[in-house]
Amino acid sequence: MTMMNRRRAIALMGSGAALSLPAGMAEAAKGAIRFDHGVASGDPAPDGAILWTRATPAEADGAGDVPLTWHVAPIGGGDVVGLRTGSLSARAARDFTAKVEVAGLRPGVEYRYWFEGAGGVRSAEGRFRTLPRGRIEDAVFAVVSCQLYPGGLYNAYDAIARTERLDAVVHLGDYIYEYGADGYGTEIGRKLNRLPEPAHEIVTLDDYRRRHAQVKRDPDMQAAHARAAFICVWDDHEVANDDWIGGAENHDPRTEGDWSKRKAAAMQAYFEWMPIRDPRPGQPWEAINRSFDFGDLATLVMLETRLLARSKQVAAKGGAPEPSEYAAMMAERARPERELLGAGQLHWIEQVLTRSVKAGTPWQVIGNQVVMARIDGPDLEKQMGADGYAKLVAPLSAPTRTQLAAAQASYRAGLPLNFDSWDGYPAARERLYAAFRRAGSRPVVVSGDSHAAWANDLYDANGTLVAAEFGGTAITSPSWGALMPGIGREIAAANPKVVRFCDQDAKGYLLLTLTREAATARFMTVSTVMAKPYAEGCAATWATRAGETGPIAPVTA
Repeated sequence: MTMMNRRRAIALMGSGAALSLPAGMAEAAKGAIRFDHGVASGDPAPDGAILWTRATPAEADGAGDVPLTWHVAPIGGGDVVGLRTGSLSARAARDFTAKVEVAGLRPGVEYRYWFEGAGGVRSAEGRFRTLPRGRIEDAVFAVVSCQLYPGGLYNAYDAIARTERLDAVVHLGDYIYEYGADGYGTEIGRKLNRLPEPAHEIVTLDDYRRRHAQVKRDPDMQAAHARAAFICVWDDHEVANDDWIGGAENHDPRTEGDWSKRKAAAMQAYFEWMPIRDPRPGQPWEAINRSFDFGDLATLVMLETRLLARSKQVAAKGGAPEPSEYAAMMAERARPERELLGAGQLHWIEQVLTRSVKAGTPWQVIGNQVVMARIDGPDLEKQMGADGYAKLVAPLSAPTRTQLAAAQASYRAGLPLNFDSWDGYPAARERLYAAFRRAGSRPVVVSGDSHAAWANDLYDANGTLVAAEFGGTAITSPSWGALMPGIGREIAAANPKVVRFCDQDAKGYLLLTLTREAATARFMTVSTVMAKPYAEGCAATWATRAGETGPIAPVTA
């Protein structure tokens, strides 16, 4: 969101030795391959997970498939399964990436893993925890999104890698961005010598592969991947800004070719480079929606809201519509057939939620890309007064002030803050809320995309409270708080019933802890993305209690 414009065979040698540090950094090798991009695990199951790496040949051109061996062992020893090992290939046709789905492990156990190539070249070690079965008392997730590489250092990932207890990292998208070296956020990238590769906007399969490779060379990114399994979905920038089923705001078929080819290239690179199960036979590549059961405590339901069924946005983020366009925009927005999930995915969601509720599972967590709450844009001049508003906008460039003024006019006329979020699809949102009710679930929704932290109460069109929403801020991607510090407070003030907390300033991640009594969101921050060292903090803590029907509440020390 912006006010206008912004963006899982098996293995491990098991003695319980400590993980190699720094996590994710490959050993120097005088051999045919290197592990330059670290290791990663994902999509945990009760008996295993997806393990990933990339073997970089000394000479990539003309190189054939690279044989590898994987190893998995329980951390701390004492596990009856013991060491598991197997072989796989880093295939040239998959950009020398390698994935294996390890099975036969014990549920609820933490394992370490690594890969080896010819001559004993060994990767760094990673670790993951298999999904538990039966009764558990708690689960801890780091919820992340929006990691514009030139937007700053991945200090939040360093903090996550150092987190003592972590069951999984839930990534809600924007793992890469498509822009070139003169695009979004590169002012910071130039200062940090952190410009995107390749330098142009990415369109082809090779382009998308190179961009993923750049991100995975980052040591903090590698450390976070080595720390815990990632459960990922894409958002828009893994292909192009504000994408939908038939195109994207940032795709011009006249100069960038056929949308379906660009989308297919981006998805292929994603499945090659991410620790996610490959597409299921007979299912479209876009159908990455899936669920995970954390014992009897929680069901995590990961949605796909971009490429499977989404209707075209009424307006792109950053647009400045004329008043004469307002009526037509709102009429288009209200059309009941407009989709974000599609009927098939919605039916699946209801089935998963119903099964979870009938099993007596206290928590259903919805992993969702974009902000779900109904959020009105703030009338800043009215809320802050003329002098306060003038002081707020004084540092802004003239074009930005003009853009802000146009946005303010549209908010006063009743247009939502962000047409790319669920606010652009109100009928689809009501269908989802109805599915919640039929399933008997009052879920916790976690959201990304907005580059801001949110604690929201979700109400349906009749004013009935149906869910709690915790939105995580960006790892690095800039938000409006970079230009107008404190603007999150004004957004919350404009939405007192819905937005209980909004921070548009800080970067970091969301630490979500589930117990049998409560779901608690800690909005973790890093003091800077411009340098090291940094300080980690907590901007706020909000919670909802199991079985309660009232609003979310702040948690004080």
